[in-house]
Amino acid sequence: MSGRKRFFIEKLNYPKQNEVTLDGEEFIHAKTVQRVEEGTEIVLLDGSGNEYTAIVYRIEKRSLTAHIVSAAAGEREPQTDIYLLCGALKGDKTELVVQKATELGASKIGVFSSEYCAAFINDNKIDRLNKVAREAAKQCMRSRAPEVVYFSEFAAALNSAQGYKNKLFACEFATETQIDINTINGSTAIVIGSEGGFSQKEAEVASKFGFAQVTLGKRILRAETAAISLLAVAAFNLGELK
Repeated sequence: MSGRKRFFIEKLNYPKQNEVTLDGEEFIHAKTVQRVEEGTEIVLLDGSGNEYTAIVYRIEKRSLTAHIVSAAAGEREPQTDIYLLCGALKGDKTELVVQKATELGASKIGVFSSEYCAAFINDNKIDRLNKVAREAAKQCMRSRAPEVVYFSEFAAALNSAQGYKNKLFACEFATETQIDINTINGSTAIVIGSEGGFSQKEAEVASKFGFAQVTLGKRILRAETAAISLLAVAAFNLGELK
């Protein structure tokens, strides 16, 4: 990652608050990985979309303190709300999807369990996925990290996409694409299944929630490939990769 080192902090009340203490994992990363020293200029991110330029003026054993010298709105955040809903995947494949979805401009990421899902998700894994999102956001110079949430029920995941203009449901047994992805605009929710795919009943439930089935060509893609591919196609047509 080039340029000034970037670190996430709690939400700021700037300019009233112009001094920040960095501790915990972000401090460890700053000190041991990024080799930040007193006098280093860094960028602080509080999830508001703003970026705060600050100068480190004190480094202690377990924290550092920096003084904010300026603030500006981030320029690399997506203009369109894109919500990726992905079935929980085995191993570290869900982490891969979260990382790439963050880079491609997802505003929010939902992980769900479904009928053919074989992966196990707990609070520790969700914490880990949110950490992956933060690290990816810093790497690709975003000002926000998409929140990663978990749904133990498939219907709850679908229901969380209420209000989205476009709803895409990737289904391996769909015979045709029910929406022209080339012409979509506005907020978009995308649903991709786990390694086991979806049952016919789940496809019917998705239809009732307003999701349009889409195909991804003649070949059967791995779940992680499908998630990244469809998100990239949607982001491009929404103008986020142009």
